[in-house]
Amino acid sequence: MKLLSTIVFAVGMCASVDAFAKTVTVGFISSLSGPISSLGIPYANGAIAGHKAIGKSADADIKLIRLDDASDPATAARNARKLINEDQVDVLMGTSGVPGTMAIAAVANESKVPFIAISPVANVSPATAQWMVSVAQPTELMINAVVDHMKAHGVKTVSYIGFSDAWGDLAYDALKKHAAQVGIELLNDERYSRTDASVTGQILKIRAKKPDAILAGTSGTPAALPYLELKKLGYKGKVYGTHGLINSDFIRVVGKAGDDILAPTGPVTVAEQLPDTNPVKKVALAYREAFQAAFPKGSPDVFSAWSYDAWLLLVSATAEAQKHAEPGTPTYRQAVMDAIFNTHELAGTHGVYNYKRGSPFGTDERARVVVRLLGGKWKLENE
Repeated sequence: MKLLSTIVFAVGMCASVDAFAKTVTVGFISSLSGPISSLGIPYANGAIAGHKAIGKSADADIKLIRLDDASDPATAARNARKLINEDQVDVLMGTSGVPGTMAIAAVANESKVPFIAISPVANVSPATAQWMVSVAQPTELMINAVVDHMKAHGVKTVSYIGFSDAWGDLAYDALKKHAAQVGIELLNDERYSRTDASVTGQILKIRAKKPDAILAGTSGTPAALPYLELKKLGYKGKVYGTHGLINSDFIRVVGKAGDDILAPTGPVTVAEQLPDTNPVKKVALAYREAFQAAFPKGSPDVFSAWSYDAWLLLVSATAEAQKHAEPGTPTYRQAVMDAIFNTHELAGTHGVYNYKRGSPFGTDERARVVVRLLGGKWKLENE
């Protein structure tokens, strides 16, 4: 009986310890279906790779809950509310497009839950910026890189074609602003929907203007349309894109029509081509190993790398917050947000992160390079 009592006591102690084990709960929203699933699936894979590589924050386990927003901003907002109200998440992460990201940001701000965005953000009010940051580079930072490349290579006129949505507006606004600053004339602003099957009319209008260069403000597989049409019509000028092109599905769809596209991207895209002194190189190569461990048959990509960076930021901030509060409480959520805003020189795959209150962005010029697509591979451009 004494032995049995000891066993029962020991089991009871284990159960008690398990009952009070700390868990950080993370809600991750991504577009696993719908028009932007070619981005959403890699985003989700990056979070999975991060979770498998680093499954604890200090002495707390990390629980990852993943939901599909079906490429719909309204669904993204509903998912955010579900994760907050039903799952009591400590942190939100997501999603695959600007509209969905901003929908989640509104819910996070209202509920006072930290939100780490993995895609570019736009028109963030000071109030919203109190509860969100983005690991994605500011659109202006990236577009400025290709505009500077245009200027350095003698481009005097440029035409634009982009999505008829928030991402298309972001890219266009950045191009318009910096082109004017460096003396490049902007000739066209043509748009199309992500679901359109043809852009022949728009490209004919652009070709009639005879621009020195064309920038497409697009992303994912729908981004291939303008480049395919430009190739078909024999355009000979310089062709640029955004960092939304750095995607294996885009390369597959665009095929040979993609040769010589120039685009900005985070250093992770060409990690092995970086000098050893680059602070991103070691982390980027470690991410590739983590991704391959999680997905032996998959290929690391720029979108999953953003999620991996978000995971590194999450682990750092939630560990720091545990010094001040217990997970699962409003106090802890505030402590996590405080820790995020105090992040200093955190090396990721895309850049080195430094955050401060009032701005959702944490990267600088170390977070961008210009690459050229050749034979289905991105090559570091010698600017």
